[in-house]
Amino acid sequence: MTDRTLFRTLLLAGTGFLSLVATAPVFAQSPDASDDAAESADSGSGEIIVTGAKATRSATAIPGTEIQKILPGVAPFKAIQTLPGVMYVTADPWGNNEQNASLFIHGFSAGQLGHTMDGVPLGDQNYGNFNGLSPQRAIISENVGRVVVATGAAELGLASTSNLGGGIETFSSDPRETLGAQVNQTVGSYGTSRTFVRLDSGDIAGSGTSAYVSALRQRARAWDFAGIQGGWQVNAKAVHDDSNGKLTAFFAYSDKTEPNEDSTTVFKTPANAAQAYQPYVRPFTYPDFALAVAYLDANGNVPSVESQNYRNYYSDAQRTDYLGYLTYDAHISDAVEWTTQAYFHHNDGVGVVAGPITVASLPTLFALYFPGKNLKVATGNSGYAVRTTEYRIDRGGILSTLNVTLGDHRIEMGGWYEHNSSAAYRRWYALDVTRPQDYSPYIRPSNPLFTQYGSEMRVNVFQFHLQDDWQVTQRLLVQAGFKSSLQYASGLFTVQPIIGSLPGSASALPNGQINTKRWFLPAIGAKGDVTDNEQIYVNVQKNLRHFQAYGAGGVTPWSTGSQAAFDDLKNNGRPETAWTYEIGLRTRHSFEGSFITGIEGQVNYYHVDFHDRLLGITAAVGGIAGGSISGGTPAVFNVGDVKTNGVDAALTVRFGQIFSIYNAISYNSSIYDSDYSTITGKATGTRIGGIATVGGVVPTGGKQVPVSPKWMNKTVATLNIGDFEAQVIGDFVGRRFATYTNDASVKSTFQASGRIAYKLPVSQFGFNRAEISLNVTNIFDEKGVSTVSAGSNTNTYNVYPLPPRQWFATLSVTY
Repeated sequence: MTDRTLFRTLLLAGTGFLSLVATAPVFAQSPDASDDAAESADSGSGEIIVTGAKATRSATAIPGTEIQKILPGVAPFKAIQTLPGVMYVTADPWGNNEQNASLFIHGFSAGQLGHTMDGVPLGDQNYGNFNGLSPQRAIISENVGRVVVATGAAELGLASTSNLGGGIETFSSDPRETLGAQVNQTVGSYGTSRTFVRLDSGDIAGSGTSAYVSALRQRARAWDFAGIQGGWQVNAKAVHDDSNGKLTAFFAYSDKTEPNEDSTTVFKTPANAAQAYQPYVRPFTYPDFALAVAYLDANGNVPSVESQNYRNYYSDAQRTDYLGYLTYDAHISDAVEWTTQAYFHHNDGVGVVAGPITVASLPTLFALYFPGKNLKVATGNSGYAVRTTEYRIDRGGILSTLNVTLGDHRIEMGGWYEHNSSAAYRRWYALDVTRPQDYSPYIRPSNPLFTQYGSEMRVNVFQFHLQDDWQVTQRLLVQAGFKSSLQYASGLFTVQPIIGSLPGSASALPNGQINTKRWFLPAIGAKGDVTDNEQIYVNVQKNLRHFQAYGAGGVTPWSTGSQAAFDDLKNNGRPETAWTYEIGLRTRHSFEGSFITGIEGQVNYYHVDFHDRLLGITAAVGGIAGGSISGGTPAVFNVGDVKTNGVDAALTVRFGQIFSIYNAISYNSSIYDSDYSTITGKATGTRIGGIATVGGVVPTGGKQVPVSPKWMNKTVATLNIGDFEAQVIGDFVGRRFATYTNDASVKSTFQASGRIAYKLPVSQFGFNRAEISLNVTNIFDEKGVSTVSAGSNTNTYNVYPLPPRQWFATLSVTY
């Protein structure tokens, strides 16, 4: 029996079993447990909700109160690391730095998941983003009401073009009902200072209108180099709620500058001294310009032993975002609700690297743009040049959903349209040895020496969905529907590189349009109440990831090395798709008056058939998509399928109001189905084994998807005694393979973090609440690998280090 046949059989068996429980008592849970999550977040009762965040899908919710306990100001992605099936690692304790972040859920990376904030699409979360922004830029952490993670398959109505797998939905908190203010001040390791201020209007004159405005300033020195990370953010939200409906307006401004770590290139089997030099950290030399100049020889060469892991002068990401939306929830009748949302997002950003001019293939690049000239003199005579990728995003869209209740049926139909205009330009700037004051991670370069290439992309997305929630009996819900997803994408390189300046490309970069249309992506699921306390659910769903409409790297049609490669992908390539199968059990028990007063848990078994995996096969290290500073231009091919099987289990045990313990364990096996050929660019249908490429056949068949761990375990223990609270979090990430043939891996890691907090007696001073807390991250100061970047078939990969133990003290006051 094939895997697909097996899981279809399981689905039918599960649905049949649910029908047999028609005489069982009703599960003690609200019809829409996502509303429970919202109420928990708004009321301030903190708990990780492991059951029922989605009716027929595996999902978990974490409210804002719990998020802030992990670390005040923590990024939403970092907060969900405590949830089953989720791996999120980064080299800073807040999870804010986007360059070295790594997110995996059920074998899918961040770029293969769906992401929204209050329903607004946030794009695919790739570092060089073209269609969105990270949730930590979309909303200030302290304003997050809750985060809901669907680990298997996202809702049909999720606004995303990338969700092969699950979805991550971040929701903002609403304005508070009473007039007041909140001030949080955090200080801590490496000069951290984080100041958050929020002013709430309360219900204005009993009109049903309330609003808040909040601002954030964060500043912290990076732990492994002399760079200051942080920036400014502003959020504002207004709500008017009456019997006719609810009008919501939201605005976010974010201006962030983040100097970046450089990853360490690791060789499992070094061939020389340079490959054997593998430092734990690679700090840049800024602000010591004299040290930077002395680091190079007279010709601008780095020390030979450090040629694989040399030191840049600096690198950084500068991002400015404006995001806003208007939403109206119309209560047309008791049976009809209609929600419409319009949104707009503008991003202006730049990624900067100030590095030596003699590394990788840069001498070839500069020789083409400065023929016959002394390259060191041509680039400012410092031995360094500044490379930028300069981004622009202007996108707007509208979402509309109609919900109609017809007897036992709840019909949902909706649509999403987005127009996105984005641009990416690769430019090079001199680093003038006589004016070092003009260069820093906090200054945007100006007056480029040349623009190597520039792309302009235009994308229109149309998505429609229809779903029926049929309450067959009081105990059985069946949910079925489909979505249609259409993308019309065109790209134009307004600036072409000089031929030969991008390794792997011997012609101009491609222009053209690719339209992908999938009219029927079905989903069917069921939820049955087996007892008062147990519930079974099943779900089967097909999802799609459209081609990325990006012209500055990655596995995208417009980053191929020629028009012929683009046309081949357009005519013969297929977007990635996935069938996800889930079956799970939820349980919830209360034991009044007992030592153990409550148990809540969920276990979920899933299988995924991932089809038409796209891979960029690069002729040489370099060009647009390469891993070095000079880039690389791949040809993009469908190279086969991936089969995934896994289990998530989560359990919370409560001992009255005093103590609770939560534990989640996850197993994931994501296996490449076949080897592939670098000659034909196709799956070969073989599994030749070993690690050596033979006749162009790369032996990936039967190998685990790299970077995604097989095993994870998370624990959260919370103690409440009066006004005192203590919490300890344990996070285990198992061994991760680091190459596509699995010949190299990084060791498992375990990190513990902790928090103690005390509510201060301040009511006599007119305050509603005041709390002082102390958070410690990486308590045992473990060293190891946080993020792994797998880009090679064998022997070599890149890593970022775990951040060391750090402490942060926070005073939070509301009145």
